[in-house]
Amino acid sequence: MLIYQPGFSQNDTKEINYEGLKIIFKKTPKQVITASLFIKGGTANVSESQQGLEVIALNLALDGGTKTLNKDAFAAKADKLGTSFAASGSPDYSTMTMTCLKENFGPSWEMFNSAIFEPAMDESEFNVLKDQMIAQAKQRESDPDAYLRKMATDSLFGGTDYAKIPDGTPETLEKITLADVKKYYGSLLGKKKCFLVVVGNIDEKDLLKNIKISLAKLPEGQAPKTPTFKSVTAASTSIKDRTLATNYILGTMNAPKYNSADGPLFDFAMRILYDRYFVELRTKRSLSYAPAASYNKRTIQQPLTNLYITTIDPKQSVQVMTDIINTIKKEGFTEKEVKDKKKSFITRYYMTNESSAAQAAQLGFCEASGNWKLFDEINDKISLVKLADLNKTFNKYMNVIDWTYLGKQDQIAREDFKQLAK
Repeated sequence: MLIYQPGFSQNDTKEINYEGLKIIFKKTPKQVITASLFIKGGTANVSESQQGLEVIALNLALDGGTKTLNKDAFAAKADKLGTSFAASGSPDYSTMTMTCLKENFGPSWEMFNSAIFEPAMDESEFNVLKDQMIAQAKQRESDPDAYLRKMATDSLFGGTDYAKIPDGTPETLEKITLADVKKYYGSLLGKKKCFLVVVGNIDEKDLLKNIKISLAKLPEGQAPKTPTFKSVTAASTSIKDRTLATNYILGTMNAPKYNSADGPLFDFAMRILYDRYFVELRTKRSLSYAPAASYNKRTIQQPLTNLYITTIDPKQSVQVMTDIINTIKKEGFTEKEVKDKKKSFITRYYMTNESSAAQAAQLGFCEASGNWKLFDEINDKISLVKLADLNKTFNKYMNVIDWTYLGKQDQIAREDFKQLAK
């Protein structure tokens, strides 16, 4: 554990406001530096017919070359420097990220700056990227897991921003033109909507010197919109008949915001529930190879509880899944579970955030959730978890389930989708 702690010291992370741009800077001993520009708003930034527009625009900017270097020349220079660039989207924000070696930060930052401010936006590269994203969207629709989650999302968030798919659908992507991308990208970036996260071994003065001639020149722009959403308020069941080798089930419930007193406690509780599901559903009963319970923080304004299983016996599986939760609601977790999980929770948190890229992503998520300091504080909060508080938080949110089923319809009835005890 000690080998990870220096990189997570609270004294090594600070917030800087430089000429109106918020910067979350974490200096670490690592010789790899990650700089990630977060653009807030996510799916609220686009209309339903524009799903995928922001992601395709950011990827084209970072991967399609610049006005001085075409795509191939840009890629060759990045390979020579050992630098990588990536863009991604989520319901609440998108990112443009650069990861490089400390010794090559200068030229890598110049490339990052050029891609952001002077993207080539080439027609042929746009067409290639668009075709790739359409193919990926079609593949998601044919994947049972992805389709199940889309069903659940539509059932819960239908008609709101959180129902939109950041990477787009085949239909929306097909209609996007290069002119749409150029127009959208031209007005997207601004200091009110963006913040920068930098993790790695770089002096603050050197970092700000580079930012002064690049991102500090961003316009003020417009403040981000907050995505619209719905919550689970009533029992619901969505069934889709499909002949598959196994049946897919997803139960969805409300969960607390990560940046709240209940957030860390609930995250901790779900890790123990996951363990109970694994033991009872897989080890003891062989009902599934991969049962799971998770705290889904991806939708920041309305996080969710996910209960998941693939099984050839859906009726028994749903019964056992709800029985386990009802038992915990009645009897609570045990002191041993809390003690053991504290150790594994903290170890896993350090290990999954070992790289500079992972730390930048988590810091950015915490900032988008309302408080970047959670990144450093979370394990202190977990170490102080008390059994009574954990049980109280679990019971508070384990209420109404929105069930989604994809599989053979004749193997289960609507009344088999149990709700939890009051």
